[in-house]
Amino acid sequence: MASEGFQFKQFYIAHHRCAMKVGTDGVLLGCWALRGDGLQVTGYGRILDVGTGCGLIARMLMQRFPEADVEGIDIDEAAVEQAKGNGVRAFQARLQDWQNHKSQTTNHKYDLIVSNPPYFQNSLKNPDPSRQAARHTDTLSYAELIRHSARLLSEDGQLAVILPADAEEEIMELAKQNGLLLVRITRVYSKESKPVRRVLMAFMKGIRGTEFRGLEEDTLVLEDDKGSRSAAYQELTKDFYL
Repeated sequence: MASEGFQFKQFYIAHHRCAMKVGTDGVLLGCWALRGDGLQVTGYGRILDVGTGCGLIARMLMQRFPEADVEGIDIDEAAVEQAKGNGVRAFQARLQDWQNHKSQTTNHKYDLIVSNPPYFQNSLKNPDPSRQAARHTDTLSYAELIRHSARLLSEDGQLAVILPADAEEEIMELAKQNGLLLVRITRVYSKESKPVRRVLMAFMKGIRGTEFRGLEEDTLVLEDDKGSRSAAYQELTKDFYL
């Protein structure tokens, strides 16, 4: 990837001011959210990208759902300015404090919340403060992500996240505690011979038992045995990668 940014089919993402650059995790989540044959959000009116960074996931969702009202929030001022430059309506804010920028007296909820959150919990801190905040859960713990997402979701809204594989059980328990039901999970492998690397998880709020058609569960392998993008990965990302 170029140092200044990355060219997709329909848009260019500059990322030179952001601690975390365009990467596979963000692309996967942007492509994966609200897909599948199970329960779906009935309308795509309002979408929130938590920890938007350069605005990659928000821009992908703007392409996929052009009628949606897509917003991004991030605690890093430079990242917010970068996201704005990339065409995203972005705001400098913590999820823990976020209500609705239009009016604090209205109770707008989101039909979809997406997040590629900080995920290092007990590892060595990076000397770069911006990169540290983007990568470590000090600024947004898993518990806070789940609790405040549940607060902001509409009654049939979805939360979609991508996380390290070892966070799966913790996130499932936190979701249960906050009234969110896991409706879809994809376990991501870099290669078939490697252990699972990431999990893509979608949770739904306000679901009734009679509506639930069962958990969708599958796997995704990113590379074939020659080190090229797998057919499944190419299919998932075909609307975005050149």
